[in-house]
Amino acid sequence: MIIINFKNYKRGKDALELARTIFLYANQAVVAVSSPDIKEISGNTGLKVYAQHVDYHEPGRSTGYVIPESIDENGAKGTLLNHSEHPLSVDVIKKTMKRCNERGLKVVICVKNITQAKKFKALNPYAMAFEDPKFIASGKSITSMEPDALSKFVKVLSDTNIIPICGAGISSGEDVKKAYEIGCKGVLIASAIADSHNPEKILKEISSFAHKA
Repeated sequence: MIIINFKNYKRGKDALELARTIFLYANQAVVAVSSPDIKEISGNTGLKVYAQHVDYHEPGRSTGYVIPESIDENGAKGTLLNHSEHPLSVDVIKKTMKRCNERGLKVVICVKNITQAKKFKALNPYAMAFEDPKFIASGKSITSMEPDALSKFVKVLSDTNIIPICGAGISSGEDVKKAYEIGCKGVLIASAIADSHNPEKILKEISSFAHKA
């Protein structure tokens, strides 16, 4: 499972162009995009599109919140939740999970340590992404810097159906290979593609290693 988080590196036409490039080289990837770009990308590429965040609020008097109905109706198949750049309380995560489940949206919960992984696995998200914040956009891959922690993370989820994935500093096909060797079933990658002048290079690499895995 490859999830490519655009963050706010790419928006509008640039986001659509990158999504089309991703589809060309890694058409099984999931792209997590800014909410205003969900409809355009889901309607004009063959990629599965996730939101980067969603709120638990209901339709009606909920000014300013992005509700599950909105992303669902615009073509999103799921959402990231609790990314280190958008952390949430346990109570909010529980409420949001419930709302997403009602709409049939898949949820990828991001965790920054083993303690969080143990805490949130009871919520039974579709996938869980282990990301140590200090390696995000650092060029230092979590697969090389914290392989033991990743192994423990995989073990924590071994008695569940939750897909274990990792992120933070993933920037090459070799990083993806290491992630799979450790036991992860995918990666969450962002700046190495979304903020790259040559995304084709790494897309070819990660696609090749993911298919082999």
